[in-house]
Amino acid sequence: MAFASPGVKLHMEFKKEFLEKLHTAKKIIFFTGAGISAESGISTFRGKDGIWNKMKPEELANFNAFMRNPDLVWEWYQHRRDIVHKAQPNAGHTAIAKLEKFLDVSVVTQNIDNLHRRAGSTKIFELHGNIERNFCVDCRTFYNMPELELTHGVPKCKKCGGLVRPDVVWFGEMLPQDQFAGGEKAAEQSDICFVVGTSAIVYPAAYIPMSAKQAGSFIVEINIEPTELTRYADYSLFGKAGEILPEILDIVK
Repeated sequence: MAFASPGVKLHMEFKKEFLEKLHTAKKIIFFTGAGISAESGISTFRGKDGIWNKMKPEELANFNAFMRNPDLVWEWYQHRRDIVHKAQPNAGHTAIAKLEKFLDVSVVTQNIDNLHRRAGSTKIFELHGNIERNFCVDCRTFYNMPELELTHGVPKCKKCGGLVRPDVVWFGEMLPQDQFAGGEKAAEQSDICFVVGTSAIVYPAAYIPMSAKQAGSFIVEINIEPTELTRYADYSLFGKAGEILPEILDIVK
């Protein structure tokens, strides 16, 4: 990997040890959370979203709630999808995608907004699902949003007539094991693990950066403020991912 030419002007000063690690790294992983999406204008579902702020997420984001009132839960997710569709990948998402030109890059994300894929990243493990995918609760047929005939209320499966739900992990559900296992393997094989926009304290997802650290990966935290992870990180960079990650891209390209 080549370093940036002397003519490239950086606005940040990076720790020498980090630059040396970056110089020798071959495989890197980005473990991302709500913070990077917030820079695209996507709030967590605990935000103040009009009529929905009167309801607790736990009352909507679980299977029993869906079966009791599928139309209500579907409507809420349509509201969330509208927010996501209006958002665009920010400079942080784009920098991660562009790093694939120079390094073996994996993204393990807790976000369901699909912004990493829209930015151009190709190796993505989605621990909590993807709001743009759906599946039938009866026959498990999967549907992307354009494939569904959206009328009033929850759509029905074209094959069996079952209810179609969002392909996201609800309260009380297991993480998709293929995604978690793939993310954990990428973490264990990484030379640098960037933890971006998350405190990494929600388990089992938080096992990913811990697995990376135990395997000897250099842990770099990027967040707007210190978190519970800060004491475990080898290097912490405080600020917006959309400002810090393009600087890192400029170093390696």
